[in-house]
Amino acid sequence: MTSEDIIQKTILFVKDTLAEAEGGHDWFHIERVYKNSLLIAKSEPVDILVVSLGALLHDIADSKFHNGDETIGPKIAREFLLKWHVDSTVIQHVVNIIENISFKSSLATNSAENFKSQELNVVQDADRLDAIGAIGIARCFNYGGFKDRALYNPDIKPNLNMTKAEYKASTAPTINHFYEKLLLLKDKMNTKTGKQLANERHIYMLNFLDQFYGEWEGKK
Repeated sequence: MTSEDIIQKTILFVKDTLAEAEGGHDWFHIERVYKNSLLIAKSEPVDILVVSLGALLHDIADSKFHNGDETIGPKIAREFLLKWHVDSTVIQHVVNIIENISFKSSLATNSAENFKSQELNVVQDADRLDAIGAIGIARCFNYGGFKDRALYNPDIKPNLNMTKAEYKASTAPTINHFYEKLLLLKDKMNTKTGKQLANERHIYMLNFLDQFYGEWEGKK
């Protein structure tokens, strides 16, 4: 089976698996991350098959929707790839990407010991790009509504020093998430292309927040 065959089977599998997923973590999110991964990879010395499979499978079972269980996604991905006899080194690399791609992984006390590779850097940048800018704002409020969170509460300040456990358990208003994650991502990008794309999206979010607060205070 060729690499292209494996990628096409993976696309069909992900589309089917995420058919009923929450709007910010559905197939269209995966598709955007996949396309951005391929764009970023053009300028990086990476294994395109690993990048493609990592992007397509990175949210196959997001822990947010599985009671915080971070083992389900890697398990599903491994079983799927084994079924199609993908090379064991590729499978392990893809699983490592899934296990280490998330923002919350960087909050862990032992985050410096996390797995690292240029393929992970590419997929992580693509995933983070989808969390910022216009689409990032839309996804943020979509998830906040999904979790029945307040839009904004001036009395609840952002927690800028959260542990991984605190981040996973947070029920803070949606606007707080901009300060606790989204506005931090620009400076966490790994690749040159990722950094360039993130800068424009970061400015868009700052302009949105300025408009939001102006409207909130009745000044705009």
